[in-house]
Amino acid sequence: MVTTAALSLTACGAASRIADIGKAPELSSIQDPQARAGYQPVSLPMPTPLPTERNPNSLWRTGAKAFFKDQRAAKVGDILTINISIDDSAKVANESKRSRANSEKAGMPNLFGLEAGTLSRVLPAGASASSLVDLSSDTSNDGKGSVNRNEQIDLKVAALVTQSLPNGNLVIQGRQEVRVNFEVRDLQIHGVIRPEDITAQNTISYEKIAEARISYGGRGQISDVQQPRYGQQLYDIIMPF
Repeated sequence: MVTTAALSLTACGAASRIADIGKAPELSSIQDPQARAGYQPVSLPMPTPLPTERNPNSLWRTGAKAFFKDQRAAKVGDILTINISIDDSAKVANESKRSRANSEKAGMPNLFGLEAGTLSRVLPAGASASSLVDLSSDTSNDGKGSVNRNEQIDLKVAALVTQSLPNGNLVIQGRQEVRVNFEVRDLQIHGVIRPEDITAQNTISYEKIAEARISYGGRGQISDVQQPRYGQQLYDIIMPF
C-alpha cells in the first residue's frame, strides 16, 4: 500500500513537472487568508477588558502618534511593513570517550588433595585445576559531534491584519512572491503583534512578533535540482540502516 501511494505521488508530481516544461513557475493567486483551506483563527488567553476613557472636549486622542489621524495599522484589513533582519549563528562541539577493561581468573589448585585424583578425572584432557576459568572483556566508545550554523536574512515584507483579538493585539499574515526567470522566491510570515510596537512609519521588527512563523524558500528549476528524487526520499525513510 505504501508503494502504491508513493507511485501515485510520483506520478502526480511528474505530471505537474512535465506540464511546466519550458514555462516559468506560476505565481499563486491573491486570496483572502480567512478563505483558505485550513485557516484557523488564533485564540489566546485574554485579560479582562477595561472601560475606555473618553475625553470629548480634547482634540488629542489617547495613543495616537499624529494630531489628526493615527496612520498605523489598527484594524482588520490594514497593512504594515515587517522588517526581517536575522543574523544568527551557532557552534556546538561535543566529544565523549569511554573505555573499560575487565579480567577474571578462577582456579582450584588445592582441594584436600582431590585436585590430583577425583578432580583430574572430571576435567577434560589437558585442563589444569589451577586455571579453571579465565574471562576478559574490553569495550571502547569514542563519539564526536559538531554543529556549525550561520544564517543571515535581511528582508522586508508587507503584512495584512487578519484578526483583532479582544485585548487589542493584532494577528498578521504576509506573503510575498518574486519570480526571476524560472525560479520563484516565496516569503511567508504569520504572528501576533501589539499595536504599540508599531512605529510611526507603520513598521515593526520581526523580533516583536509573538508566535512568529517565518518561511523563506523557493520553487522552480533550481530548487527542483537541489531536491533528491521521490524514490530516494522514500528509500531513506523506510530503510532502517
